[in-house]
Amino acid sequence: MKIVLIGYMGSGKTTIGKLLSKKLNINFIDLDAYIESKLNLSVSDIFKDRGEIFFRKMEHKYVQELMEEKKSFILSTGGGTPCYANNLALIQKHTKHNFYLKLSIPSLVKRLINEKESRPLVQNIAENDLPEFIGKHLFERNNFYLQANTTIVCDTKIPEDIVNEILENLK
Repeated sequence: MKIVLIGYMGSGKTTIGKLLSKKLNINFIDLDAYIESKLNLSVSDIFKDRGEIFFRKMEHKYVQELMEEKKSFILSTGGGTPCYANNLALIQKHTKHNFYLKLSIPSLVKRLINEKESRPLVQNIAENDLPEFIGKHLFERNNFYLQANTTIVCDTKIPEDIVNEILENLK
């Protein structure tokens, strides 16, 4: 079984993926960490040194590699992963267990303000500009996110509730 979590940065994909991994006793893979280990570079260094186009090519290569594996896993994608290189179609070809972890703009802003330093994409954006930045991004990406087989609205839920909702959808 392959379970893929998609959603905007800060939506909880890694947190939920790790919890699901423990519950189901299935390997957890964070796509960014996977890419970093394959290329021996951090995602921010890849963006800085090689550029976004190179990163997206590598991201697609490794999504394909993972989805074609015979093993079961839970995959936490990057926020942009489903929006590029036909990655979402590739994911959906290999599993019907893909979940969009959906949060409102205010919830995302609240989470990302605390994580700005570790998020290259929003690092240099002023707090006042964060809602507009996120809103614009979501507008561009929503068409992809909403194609996930299951959307889970996460705003008022604790991680355990989200995990339980995903488990219910696996039955």
